Amino acid sequence: MGKLLVVGSVALDTVRTPFGEGTEVLGGSATYFATAASYFTGVDLIAVVGEDFPEAHLKFLKSRGIDLAGLERRPGQTFRWKGEYTHQLNEAHTLDTKLNVFETFRPKIPESYRSPDLLFLGNIDPELQLDVLQQVKRPKLVACDTMNFWINGKRDALWRTLAQVDVLVINDGEARALGDSPNLVQVAQKILAKGPKHLIIKRGEYGVLFFNHKQTFGAPAFPLEQVRDPTGAGDTFAGGFMGYLAATGNLSEEAIRQAIIFGSVMASFTVEAFSLDRLRALDYKEIEARFREFKRLTHFNDLP
Repeated sequence: MGKLLVVGSVALDTVRTPFGEGTEVLGGSATYFATAASYFTGVDLIAVVGEDFPEAHLKFLKSRGIDLAGLERRPGQTFRWKGEYTHQLNEAHTLDTKLNVFETFRPKIPESYRSPDLLFLGNIDPELQLDVLQQVKRPKLVACDTMNFWINGKRDALWRTLAQVDVLVINDGEARALGDSPNLVQVAQKILAKGPKHLIIKRGEYGVLFFNHKQTFGAPAFPLEQVRDPTGAGDTFAGGFMGYLAATGNLSEEAIRQAIIFGSVMASFTVEAFSLDRLRALDYKEIEARFREFKRLTHFNDLP
């Protein structure tokens, strides 16, 4: 079982969807990622919170076997995000962002974290992502996320980071912004020519596309009866994807395809409830059962 390190945000979210509301609930990219990955492997987490961060949330993360030696606690308020979703659940509308202690976050990698087998860089400033890479011994696999804020504001720094990364995991809107094209196949060719070896494009309810120089792979989203809150689905996908690869130690094309399905499985659970409520109540047998349902959903026989 490999060592998995995540660097990102731990936050308090206030979210409104057509199906309810969550106020000051546990959120943040590193939180969703680490919780999903913890069903497969041990996770080391690097982030920052304020002195107001609830003890109950720390207890929950520890209960999942997540190592919090890299979680800084600073004077001040924890990062807060407020957003809402309409019935078009693919896109969040941000109502308010208060970076608070996250604004001056400079990841410091503890000695015990400096030789990870796999590393995931959440969507922080690309210069900080590069700085983290320089603090660790080169992992077998480095994956990262980004967002439109960095794509538009720090594009050159982002390309420098992507040149050092194996897998870029972004949504379709971000991919189109980075690749300057509405066509995702053209976007993939452009991104792969300049940076990462593999590209995963998350398409919400339309599933996920995977590209590298040799092949393309697609998986649908799992058809769900109930979608309550899509917040964190992309980070949960990344956690399931990286967690499975860390657990098996296998980075073959076949393993990457399986990992994409495990990522999709974890994301499908997350959206069924607010915050991490569905992941809290999850059992590994449910994960395996849904993986098998995914296989049945997409299976068909070859031509005779």
